[in-house]
Amino acid sequence: MADSGKPLLIKRYASRRLYNTETSDYVTLEDIAGFIRDGREVQIIDLKSGDDLTRQYLLQIIAEHESRGESVLPVDVLNDLVRSYMTGGVSVVPEFLKTSFDMLRDGQTRAMDNISSLNPMAKMPGFEVMQAQQKALMKAMTGGIGGSGWAGGTTPQPGNDAPPEPEKGEDLDAIKKQLAELQEKLSKLK
Repeated sequence: MADSGKPLLIKRYASRRLYNTETSDYVTLEDIAGFIRDGREVQIIDLKSGDDLTRQYLLQIIAEHESRGESVLPVDVLNDLVRSYMTGGVSVVPEFLKTSFDMLRDGQTRAMDNISSLNPMAKMPGFEVMQAQQKALMKAMTGGIGGSGWAGGTTPQPGNDAPPEPEKGEDLDAIKKQLAELQEKLSKLK
């Protein structure tokens, strides 16, 4: 992606096709979900009216995952969301959800910082590669919730001196190298 600091602009044409303005090609909802999982913010605009359709498409992505049996939200939470829309007053649910996700992201970042600073293995050669693999595993386990910090991308949080995650090709190369080193050590032990 070009600039991860600003949202990726997606334009919806009258034909309902979605156009990625950075790569000049058409994208699907699954492509957009991938951008978000990779930590990128998106903005979807109707080309003709200029209306912001981002919320509508994000909800559609969640609905499609739910319809395929990939439960994102428990039924109780979905019921509470529906109730929050049906009450006449202002709901605290959206702010509560935002705060909860912010806390989850911050907690994940602190946990990784603590692992790094308290672990005597931090001075061991190859620890950074292992740490990057842990970050990738945590990102996979959480679905990249949040898109910032170690769980959602390669941009460290302020005060977080953790190295950026390697690219997927580099990560695979590092794993292959470690595997080869382990096999060599095992053969020497025999």
